Amino acid sequence: MMRSRAILIAACVVPLAGCTALRGIETQEPAPWVQAGSPRPASEADDLLLYYRHVRRLSGAELAREHETARQAYARARSDYNRIRFAMVLALPNTGFSDEGRAQELLEPVSKNPSGSLHGLAYLLGSQLQERRRLDASAQGLQQKLDALKSLERSLIERKR
Repeated sequence: MMRSRAILIAACVVPLAGCTALRGIETQEPAPWVQAGSPRPASEADDLLLYYRHVRRLSGAELAREHETARQAYARARSDYNRIRFAMVLALPNTGFSDEGRAQELLEPVSKNPSGSLHGLAYLLGSQLQERRRLDASAQGLQQKLDALKSLERSLIERKR
């Protein structure tokens, strides 16, 4: 009698457990940056490229919300995908949260792992950030030289008077 009760309970509980497990497997809706009606991106890299195009079009307030969303996603799961997503937002120029150094730090582990599926994208983004930093430093040097020439020109004009 006890054995038949156990079998009966197991027969009822196991299917319910299976239904509970299936609830976790939901069909994911496409991300907001994937246009409705278009096919889903074939890879995470394709998805991130669509994401970058999306965030470049956002207004200031929307961009601030997206920064927070990307930051929280990275804090919850430090996956390569979330690293690159957060780095893309941090690398956007002329924003209040722009932090190219932090973006570079986020990309480094992914770009150093050649077997990762996002290695190429992380390497490309990291290279672009390094080049931007190099150009910024060069522009600052040129600005200093220009300022020095302007100062010299002013002093020569004053001497002639």
